[in-house]
Amino acid sequence: MGTARTVPHHIAIVMDGNGRWATKRFLPRVAGHKKGLDVLRACVRHCGDLGVKVLTVFAFSSENWNRPADEVSGLMELLAAALSREVPQLQAEGVRIHFVGDRSALSEKVRSGLAQAEALTAGNHRLVFNVCFNYGGRWDITQAAAQLAARGGEAITELSLSRAMALAHVPDPDLVIRTGGELRISNFLLWQAAYSELYFSDKLWPEFDAAALDKAIADYSRRERRFGRTSEQLAPSARANRKAA
Repeated sequence: MGTARTVPHHIAIVMDGNGRWATKRFLPRVAGHKKGLDVLRACVRHCGDLGVKVLTVFAFSSENWNRPADEVSGLMELLAAALSREVPQLQAEGVRIHFVGDRSALSEKVRSGLAQAEALTAGNHRLVFNVCFNYGGRWDITQAAAQLAARGGEAITELSLSRAMALAHVPDPDLVIRTGGELRISNFLLWQAAYSELYFSDKLWPEFDAAALDKAIADYSRRERRFGRTSEQLAPSARANRKAA
């Protein structure tokens, strides 16, 4: 008999290590990002096959503008190329894409490309794929509070703030994965990850294959998610599923 496994509804990933992967091979850092895109393509497909309903990835943080100009430029070119090449395939596979983050700093061409990709895939339901680009958790909380303040007359509560967040269209992540060996979340989904299970992998993102993702999910399956309760308060079926995993 196979081992029971609980597949997370929503997986979020900090895709760290592209630059280090390239440097170790005496390649320009942008080569690592290109390789990382290949891995991301496979990850999206594998998540769809596993039955994951939401995948959120940290593609470019609001702090990444401070990186070397040639790397930032290369990332922007990579994004533009990916939009034209990858989006038709995502559409064919039933993936709905959302770009999450502050678009004001992006060029008109890039903003237009993001909007077109979202419109093209808007009717898909197999997997929601959130790409956090020029995103930061503190920015997200700030913009949500600003929305509520601008509307006026609405109390600022946990619920109202959640509804104004950039990821209000999906449930909070069940599992947050970070590759690259670093043990921090780096301003990613600060609000949404309050009760997420965290998993850290020493693998650099270009090395994070389907087997590595399966390993992270297997680890998640063995965890007990209590959300502030005790083990005894959990439903018997939930405890049984965890033990079976």
